[in-house]
Amino acid sequence: MSNDAFEVQVQHFAALKSKYQATKYEDSSPSSLLYLILRKADLELEITKFEWIWLQEHELLETRKAIEQEPQRKKEEPKKLDAKFSQLKSKFKVTRGVPMSSALYPILWKLESENQLTNLEVKYLQQVHGLTETVAIVEDMARFAALKAKYRATKHQDSLPESHLYQILNKLEAEKPLNDSEVKWLKKQELFDTLGILQEKEAVREAEFAQLKDKYKASEYPETSVSSPLYPILKNLEADKQLSESELNWLEEHQLSETLSIVLEMEQTRHFAELKVKYKATTYEDSSLSSHLYKVLKKIDLENPLGEPDINFLKKRKLTETITLALDKYAASLKSKIQAGEQLSEADLDWVKQNGRDDVITFAIENYVASLKSKIQAGEQLSEADLDWVKQNGRDDVITFAIENYVASLKSKIQSGEHLSEADIDWVKQNGREDVITFAQEKEFAALKVKYRIIDRDFPFDPFYAIMVKLEKEERLDPVLVVQLIQQKLLASHGRIAIAYHRLEARFYEEEYERTGNKWNLPNASSHWRKADEPESALQVTENLDFDQIKENKLKSALLTTRGGAFRDIDKLDDAQKCALKAIEYQPQSHHPYTLMGAICFERSQFSEGERWFNEAIKRGAESEDIDSELKQVVKNAKDEKRREVVEYLLQKNPQRYAWAKSYRKRQGGEDAQRKNS
Repeated sequence: MSNDAFEVQVQHFAALKSKYQATKYEDSSPSSLLYLILRKADLELEITKFEWIWLQEHELLETRKAIEQEPQRKKEEPKKLDAKFSQLKSKFKVTRGVPMSSALYPILWKLESENQLTNLEVKYLQQVHGLTETVAIVEDMARFAALKAKYRATKHQDSLPESHLYQILNKLEAEKPLNDSEVKWLKKQELFDTLGILQEKEAVREAEFAQLKDKYKASEYPETSVSSPLYPILKNLEADKQLSESELNWLEEHQLSETLSIVLEMEQTRHFAELKVKYKATTYEDSSLSSHLYKVLKKIDLENPLGEPDINFLKKRKLTETITLALDKYAASLKSKIQAGEQLSEADLDWVKQNGRDDVITFAIENYVASLKSKIQAGEQLSEADLDWVKQNGRDDVITFAIENYVASLKSKIQSGEHLSEADIDWVKQNGREDVITFAQEKEFAALKVKYRIIDRDFPFDPFYAIMVKLEKEERLDPVLVVQLIQQKLLASHGRIAIAYHRLEARFYEEEYERTGNKWNLPNASSHWRKADEPESALQVTENLDFDQIKENKLKSALLTTRGGAFRDIDKLDDAQKCALKAIEYQPQSHHPYTLMGAICFERSQFSEGERWFNEAIKRGAESEDIDSELKQVVKNAKDEKRREVVEYLLQKNPQRYAWAKSYRKRQGGEDAQRKNS
């Protein structure tokens, strides 16, 4: 073994002996059995019975006890560390949770023990953890240490900014006087060097105070202590700082009139210098308060117009920028006057003309225009004088604004659901504002689309706006147009517009029957009630009729057919069949009752019988479209299994002709899946 290795082991053995209270054991050789036992204990290896006995025999009872307690000590050590770190975190304003492995902990430990950190460590606290409060404490501690060194107070142990000493040293640094209690505290802490520096500073300040009193004519004031309020006042004067109102009052109360005169002169000199900078007159060297320039600049600052002598004075000294600023300043004051609603005086107007300040006139005009527009916006009427002024000054923009404002109010009225008055409509027409009419129609169209449940965004304005407006007024539509729109698939045959149309037609034919007594109006009314999805109203129209009093068999057949159709609509198929068969008796050559019978049979799933009746109808003039229309109604009205049955029958019979039935097959499949999942 090399000497270095041996020496390391000797030192390690000595450290273990100290740790486990075995220093009284004299043998320090690494070959000692005690070194082996202590190494095993430190590595938490099991101590053998032989080794315990050896310790007992060599009277190392405290060592044995220390070895036995070591596991418990190690177990408690993390808790102690955690408690210590919690204390440090609280002390140094660290509020966030940080793992034990973080570099933050050794930095805080170092700060606690050494009272300072390197720049790199401070940067780590700021940039990695964002600990601005902690960094502030570190900076205060560094400042505190520097102040302690400067004022020979390093023997005082406290290093935190909360220390009373830190507050005292800061006052010393700021050259503020200490009170009696602070001086007593320094004496109690035996900081005599610090007190010596304090006395030296006070002597210097007292000498300075005496000089300032002499300079600013305040020697009659008897107090010589730097704690006097006069001392900071005179220091402010020396630093050319403006005195506060309370400081001026203090000088006045203590009758220091000569000092006040100096203060006033200094204020005026400072004011003159400020005005020279403000109004670009710094090239003028004379800074005496008796200078005519000072009077001119004060006039400008008070927004007073300059007379011709003042202007000439400035021109001679080539202060052209000052002249420009003076003119601009006074012009701005006139504009401010105008904005406040004041009238310009004759003198003001003369000044404007003489100095060619058309911008003031323009401002006045624009301000008046703005007031007129504001008046209009508030809903006030323009007076005759206002209108005359607008015409004379060619301000058509005011008229345009008034028109647009009124248009906006009309559109707002429309938007809120109000109707335009006759006067409003007349105004719109007279002023050619068709955009208001268009806006109103678009809003009404949107509302009508909601009412009639039109969800198609591309639903055309023309002709449907006119159609819906007519329906709202309960005016009849052109039947040819309605049929044409349905055929073009622009209008749903069972949509709300079609229903409203059929309801209106049904009422018309009922009224016609009441007016004329012509019974041919009744089947028309009944047919329209059915198309309006109101079969009960259709039945009511054809109820209580005395067929014996009706001579025309054709009329009887028509009444019975439409009545049968209404019974079919409410699923009273037996009553529907009776009506259909009776209608055939009255008019065996009409195809309508045969079509009805075919539909009734299909409703009952009697498909062969239904086909027979449909064929009879075709023989008598029915079109295949009429038959298909009835079959579509059958499928639409059917439920679940019955619908599936009809659809499958039709598709098997003629898949091309009845291709429309496939959509019901898909719809049925979706409904079945939905029921299965629910």
